Amino acid sequence: GQFGKWLEGARDWSISRNRFWGAPIPVWKSDDPAYPRIDVYGSLDEIEADFGVRPTNLHRPFIDDLVRPNPDDPTGQSMMRRVPEVLDCWFESGSMPYAQVHYPFENREWFEGHFPGDFIVEYTAQTRGWFYTLHVLATALFDKPAFSNVICHGTVLDTTGRKLSKKLRNYPDPEAVFETQGADALRWFLMSSPILRGLDFRIEQDGAGIAEVVRLVLNPIWNAYHFFTLYANADGYRAQVRTDSADVLDRYILAKTHALVTTVTERLDAYDLAGACAEIRAYLDALNNWYIRRSRDRFWAPAGADDSTAQAKRDAYDTLYTVLTTVTRITAPLLPLLSEEVYRGLTGADSVHLTDWPELDALPADPELVRDMDRVRDITTAALSLREARGLRTRLPLAHLTVAGRESGRLEPYAPLLRDEVNVKAVTFTDDLEAFGRFVLKPQGKVLGPKLGGDTQKVMAAARNGEWEANADGTVAVAGHTLQPDEFELALESRDGEATAAVRANDALVNLDVEITPELAAEGLARDLVRALNDLRKETGLDVSDRITVVVDPAAPVRDAIQTHAATIAGEVLATDFRIDALAEGADAHQVELDGHPVRVQLARA
Repeated sequence: GQFGKWLEGARDWSISRNRFWGAPIPVWKSDDPAYPRIDVYGSLDEIEADFGVRPTNLHRPFIDDLVRPNPDDPTGQSMMRRVPEVLDCWFESGSMPYAQVHYPFENREWFEGHFPGDFIVEYTAQTRGWFYTLHVLATALFDKPAFSNVICHGTVLDTTGRKLSKKLRNYPDPEAVFETQGADALRWFLMSSPILRGLDFRIEQDGAGIAEVVRLVLNPIWNAYHFFTLYANADGYRAQVRTDSADVLDRYILAKTHALVTTVTERLDAYDLAGACAEIRAYLDALNNWYIRRSRDRFWAPAGADDSTAQAKRDAYDTLYTVLTTVTRITAPLLPLLSEEVYRGLTGADSVHLTDWPELDALPADPELVRDMDRVRDITTAALSLREARGLRTRLPLAHLTVAGRESGRLEPYAPLLRDEVNVKAVTFTDDLEAFGRFVLKPQGKVLGPKLGGDTQKVMAAARNGEWEANADGTVAVAGHTLQPDEFELALESRDGEATAAVRANDALVNLDVEITPELAAEGLARDLVRALNDLRKETGLDVSDRITVVVDPAAPVRDAIQTHAATIAGEVLATDFRIDALAEGADAHQVELDGHPVRVQLARA
């Protein structure tokens, strides 16, 4: 609205300046008030016709040498002289769309096919500068706006609110940023910021915000690429673009990618770069922290597996390849260097920037699957936050998870996913939200104050006491008033406050059974050992597909747990021989800890 507000109170624009340098105003005036005359010239041809000379230099002082008698003066004494003023430089800038192509003297057809311009960008102060003068002249000359779309950005400031200054050096050194975080990181940092929505934006001198871009955006893309190439190269598998996998995770990420292409296209078509960045960043979380993590077993499957396992592995490879080649085409305008490296590495093509924008019909759409799987992810996040709050490590299995909320039953098919992800033995879905929590009404006092006056406090008191009712149309009745949806908030609160948490959409609760039985504790120790052994595999330089032999010498308190789950541990770490045995003092062995108890380990390639 800044431009509109400026136009509402716009002052007259003085287009002249009393300066020597600048574009001379093409106006000649009689030097004798007794014989007034003004001539305004619109071309060199007109000047040549009147003065008999075609100027070769239109600047001062040369143009001021053109003087001729006033044809309205019968005495022949008065002369026509150019007025001394020059044009305001913004007049020239505002004339850019047509002046740059010498319209109307040349390129008439080209100009008329390209005006008004599709897009323009400048910062907010140009509402009274370039944006304004472009529109004034375009309206006067063509009765059209000067441009169709605009990005009006704010100003980059330092953390104290000062403009960036070479003298103060109150900004991170761009060359150092390019060397450490990369040009793509700085590009994304600025494009995803509020600055592209006309707001000012503060940047830390140490570039901490730019480093966050590397962590949250660049690394996830690179990690997904590295994960794919690591296992595909190990298996000698050449992936292809394919979207026909029946696996639910493959179907989900393909449909999620379809939704990404749709939303990013819409954002970019609307010149909303920050919005496009936000969509991509949210998608990367689903790709890395859900799809790839939940699909790892398929990528890790041994090369000589049975037909169904081998097909599942091919499905995973082809789906991830399809997704990555699509995503890098989406990110190419926003992360040009990283997208180029990943796309060329995947495809061997000349450049991602020579490819076409992804077509929507090349990917399957399944909005219901995306909705439900995203809901499962939100439930998982809430449940894992409960684990973290109570200090229950993720590898420790728990007995039971309950999901309470309207229509939660439709998520029944995803119970196995939730069991694995939250690490519980059973999942139950129920519509009985009241058994675990309740909605609390929170009226917006600042909004209601001007509307209700003294009754605002009555509304607040009734809300605190739970004396309100929700209406079918989304409004709320409280203290004799009806509140509109933008005048209140409904917060979902748990009844026990301990093992229950609200899901992000604030319409469901998750409840964890946090009692730890000896059996659950033993299984958790076994899983901890699996993690420790896999870490040792990496530390000792073993390949991801190498088979190994393992000897463990555990302390007595954890020996039974390891013995009970020995077969599972061996399978998880690809051990062809897994033994629990005493290791001699001084024997070459690694040491790990399980729940504070030492375990000595010998590990070697089989």
